[in-house]
Amino acid sequence: NHETHLSDKPPLHDDTRFVAGKIAVFQYATVGIFLFLISGFWRLQVQNPEFYGVRAQQNSIKSVPILAPRGRILDRDGRVIVDNHSSFTLLLARESLKEEHLRPIAQGLDLDYNDLQARVRRFRSRPRYEPIALKQEMTPADLAFVDSHHDFFPELVVISAQPRLYPENGMLAHVIGYTGEISEEELDLPEFARYEPGAVVGKFGIERQYNDWLTGVDGQRQVVVDNRGQVRQVLATKPAIAGKDLQITIDLDLQAVAELAMDGRNGAVVALDPRTGDVLAMVSRPAFDPNKFAVRIKTKDWKEIRDNPDNPMLNRAIQAQQAPGSTFKPIVALAALETGTIDNKFPVHCSGGVTLYGHYYHCWVKTGHGTVTLHNALVHSCDSYFFTIGSKAGIDNLAFYADLGGFGQKTGIDLPNEAAGTVPSEQWKLRNFRTKWYAGETPSVAVGQGALTVTPLQLARAYAGISMGGKWRKPHLTRKTPEQTDKPVEWSFTPDNWKDVIDGMYGVVNEGGGTGVRAQLPHIEVCGKTGSAQLASNDFLKGTAAGHAQNMKDNAWFVGFAPRPAPEIVVVALFEHGEHGQLAAPIVRDVLKAYFDKKDRLSALRQQQVAAAFPRPLAPGPWPLASDPRPLAPDPGPRPAEAAGTPPGPRPPN
Repeated sequence: NHETHLSDKPPLHDDTRFVAGKIAVFQYATVGIFLFLISGFWRLQVQNPEFYGVRAQQNSIKSVPILAPRGRILDRDGRVIVDNHSSFTLLLARESLKEEHLRPIAQGLDLDYNDLQARVRRFRSRPRYEPIALKQEMTPADLAFVDSHHDFFPELVVISAQPRLYPENGMLAHVIGYTGEISEEELDLPEFARYEPGAVVGKFGIERQYNDWLTGVDGQRQVVVDNRGQVRQVLATKPAIAGKDLQITIDLDLQAVAELAMDGRNGAVVALDPRTGDVLAMVSRPAFDPNKFAVRIKTKDWKEIRDNPDNPMLNRAIQAQQAPGSTFKPIVALAALETGTIDNKFPVHCSGGVTLYGHYYHCWVKTGHGTVTLHNALVHSCDSYFFTIGSKAGIDNLAFYADLGGFGQKTGIDLPNEAAGTVPSEQWKLRNFRTKWYAGETPSVAVGQGALTVTPLQLARAYAGISMGGKWRKPHLTRKTPEQTDKPVEWSFTPDNWKDVIDGMYGVVNEGGGTGVRAQLPHIEVCGKTGSAQLASNDFLKGTAAGHAQNMKDNAWFVGFAPRPAPEIVVVALFEHGEHGQLAAPIVRDVLKAYFDKKDRLSALRQQQVAAAFPRPLAPGPWPLASDPRPLAPDPGPRPAEAAGTPPGPRPPN
């Protein structure tokens, strides 16, 4: 048994081989690990020390953008219309972003989670060092959330920002426009080629038209951060370069009056300086609040604007294409006079209408105006007269002078998305409808109806050119140097014909029975023309529900300019559904009055300044202007001739 037991044990040399094998495996593994570490250190310290050094620094050094403020927008007197205000913007640092953090971040900052996910996906093709602007105009609650969760969400970075601050109550909203984050569609446009995703750009109005001028250059700050994202040291700062200020031609005093005059009304007001083309005021109602767009507009606010049937995003001053009604009659009068179709004594009998081409055309005064000539026809806006002379002149002559005045084409104002309007003619109808023009269509055009449509700005420009004797300048919103001034379009009217039309427009405002007497101003010679433009025929309105018929009431127009001998300002008012042009006349009157009241105040102020500079009465003679930089010679005292009581002669020049 004892022998059997000993024979069951393994041989001693087998145990030795097993232990030796385990030791060999351990030794080889140790050598392998050691060689791996050596090779790693070799790559780090010998082969690519600079590359890995930079990678290590990037884990501790971050670049934080310094957002450049946009340039301010100033009025013609240098007063600030649009400024910036201090705020905070939240960035999402994508190099330290964890996907699982998105939902709690969205909940804590009251953001839409799906929208946040979409924004992150949109940036996936961009370098990871580019941050995402997560939220602008941070509230105290937002700041508190970020501060209290910094250890949990190191990808959240707060920076200073200066978003836009626009006038309240929609003042100048359609002129100034607004800014917003660049969209994917805009990134594909050539004008935005230099911008990156997340950039804030002009989206509308002046902000869009002069975006490159107003946009500054962002700076950068390099900081050292710890493993929790806390800033420990500022290494370098590249300051931001602010955008350039932009001075526009708008006069805030006139603008404020025009805005108040349109309060509660839909329509537009445009005021132009006919001598230069400067736009002094431009109003479109209803308006919107551009401050809601200065950051990402809320879905609720955008839905409210989008669903408004009055379309507050439409700039009616340059985009509303409406029939001009009787405001077109001075152009018809010029066309008939200049082509020799009539003279100023040509009579037409109005019995409440006139029959032309087998059709009876009604005048707006059912009892008629009796027998009228050009002057009375303009003063009382007799439709029968203009039905007749327009038909005699023909549609192509009317179209020629309408085109000369700028109808049917964009004015070229420095605002995006201007509309062109329509001027019908034989060629226009053939091109668009493949049929000929019928003579029976001309009378409607002669009273500013039919296919004829204009914008308020076009009407203002047309009257500006007529008031200046046939010199039309391009309207503009930015101050131009003499070198930048556009060459005007000029046409030589026969002086007597031009005077007859101007006299008629003077009578509209200043003669008894004139349709625009509500635009009168004491001591100022105002000329103008009323207009009422149908939106639908009377037969159509008879079968229309009352609510819908209310929205189809005639549009009211009035155009006025002053003073008659040397016009300085032209004002157009479009009062949608105002029915009668005389109801638009007070709007124009208020703007004209504001212009001349301001002119008088400035004149009185200059006189006070001159009086303060020269406290004693000046002797007659060639005195230098107050603006002359040369010093005045000292007064030598009374001369012998003055002491003797003889009239003093001229003082010697300085």
